[in-house]
Amino acid sequence: MLKSVEVYSRFTDFDISLFKSGKHYKLYEKFGSHVVEFNGVVGTYFAVWAPNAQYVSLIANFNGWDRGSHPLYVRWDGSGIWEGFIPNVGVGETYKYYITSSTGEDLEKSDPFALRWEVAPKTASIVADTFYEWNDLGWMATRKDHNGLNRPYSVYEMHIGSWARSMESGDEFLTYDQLADKLVPYIKEMGFTHVEFMPIMEHPYYPSWGYQITGFFAASSRYGTPQQLMYLIEQLHIAGIGVILDWVPSHFPGDIHALYKFDGTHLYEHADPRKGFHPDWKSYIFNYGRNEVRAFLISNAIFWLERYHADGLRVDAVASMLYLDYSRNHGEWETNIYGGNENLEAISFLKEFNEAVYSMFPDTQTIAEESTSFTGVSRPVYTGGLGFGMKWMMGWMHDSIKYFQTDPLYRKYHHNQITFSLIYAFTENFMLPFSHDEVVYGKGSMLRKMPGDEWQQFANLRLLYAYMFTHPGTKLLFMGAEFGQGTEWNFQNSLDWYLLEYPNHQGIKETVKALNHLYRDEPALYEKGFEWSSFEWVDGGNSHDSILIYNRKGHDVENDLVVVLNMTPITHHSFRIGMPSKGKWTEIFNSDARAYWGSGVENGAPMTTEVIGWHGREHSITITVPPLAAVIFKKAAVVPPKYELKK
Repeated sequence: MLKSVEVYSRFTDFDISLFKSGKHYKLYEKFGSHVVEFNGVVGTYFAVWAPNAQYVSLIANFNGWDRGSHPLYVRWDGSGIWEGFIPNVGVGETYKYYITSSTGEDLEKSDPFALRWEVAPKTASIVADTFYEWNDLGWMATRKDHNGLNRPYSVYEMHIGSWARSMESGDEFLTYDQLADKLVPYIKEMGFTHVEFMPIMEHPYYPSWGYQITGFFAASSRYGTPQQLMYLIEQLHIAGIGVILDWVPSHFPGDIHALYKFDGTHLYEHADPRKGFHPDWKSYIFNYGRNEVRAFLISNAIFWLERYHADGLRVDAVASMLYLDYSRNHGEWETNIYGGNENLEAISFLKEFNEAVYSMFPDTQTIAEESTSFTGVSRPVYTGGLGFGMKWMMGWMHDSIKYFQTDPLYRKYHHNQITFSLIYAFTENFMLPFSHDEVVYGKGSMLRKMPGDEWQQFANLRLLYAYMFTHPGTKLLFMGAEFGQGTEWNFQNSLDWYLLEYPNHQGIKETVKALNHLYRDEPALYEKGFEWSSFEWVDGGNSHDSILIYNRKGHDVENDLVVVLNMTPITHHSFRIGMPSKGKWTEIFNSDARAYWGSGVENGAPMTTEVIGWHGREHSITITVPPLAAVIFKKAAVVPPKYELKK
């Protein structure tokens, strides 16, 4: 007859050594709840780290939440781990840990390693597993060909709870598998190469959009089970679409049932509020100098890559991690040991995280949301960098939006704003983001940032997207922006899909679709996306006309593109531009095409160069430059069909 709690462990001495040194990157295989068989009886093994606790027990539905009936055993090795096997407990059981702190405080805590949680506002953990028979092995075997830095990388950023809602009730979420039926064909049609989910880890406060995480190892139960999320990811993979997950190692909320003061002490967070409290978000900052905490976080990153087949992690709020004085006034922070403001522990952690990810999953990408001029964010650790694969180009985003918000009449006075990014465009592996942060809190939708009447707003937006897709760097667009959502993003409601009944919004959608296919099909736009040699100004100084002309270049000169952007509503006839080589050049994209709700000012037949020097080149052509539009030319000998509607 088994006791109510049996002495049992999944930890070896080597596991404990790795855990204490911060080098155990698969802690999810040991901690948490695991259904196992012991002495012929099926039950569940529980393990939790609470080094400063006097007493830890399991409280659950099956024992009536009795604090005294199922005490766990503390290990003898000083690791601070409490564990035990409880017979006849299985998948689906709800539970928490009851902890008596060293000061006698009574705490009831959810499991930091739980694979599933109750739906908020309930807070208990649930015994679960992540078993799934994957059918995406073809994608997994070849995803290096999709995730490489020399491949097209166009990301659709989305919030699962507000992309679309149930047809029966606008208040009901779609489950992960219901979402798959609608989302997969849509992203495939639109031509995006990847989808990025805003945090899907369990979070109690829905208006946090997922950035205040309590269940780091649990997919949010709002939208279904772990297996339903796996199905969604699998279906995206089968369709050839990569999956990036937002990951938040920067902070966590102070909910009493979660990580904050887990065993009555500042276990996961810094005890010093100058390092441990985040003034902007009223949340708590991980103690990156504590080995066990580093192992917890890196294990969490590895967990989503291994168990959920994620193809990349976009790391949130990196800037807040890097600087001790981030959002702090004088006297609210202290310097590092060298007298600087860099958080050396966080920098060390990020380097270790990236080394771990790329050593175990070399065909994935890590992407930093980092808004400062910190050097080497996307450079290898061995050269002194942080080791990320890419970094968001926040400066480009802000400058571009500010420029496009300016009335075209006055853009000639702000010309440097739209050209400045090319001075530093190759100092990092940049991703160009128009993210969710730009369409909330009174900033207006992407469409409504644009000046002018209705036609000009739509033309400006098409032009802005063409500029993004032809600018060096990978791409990211937040949901709704791809069809010109008129209102700000509201996480409480579905996107305004009815807008696609109108030709102007349909035109934006078709523009983005065509640009995605252009980006994927034209090697000049991605082969050398992070190299200086991929870009060359033809004329970046024409501020009077607010016209930009540049070349995008790949490995084969026959694939070179010439891009012309007209930032004003003035049509220019017989406009001469210098071309990189002689021959016939054809317009392969024009954002003013009627198919996109443009005015239809296009360059029809291929144009043969003349031996007239222009823009420092021996050969040139004359074109018609449409109003508020982008036109792209390619050598006629290798030109594909024109990029228009792809029915």
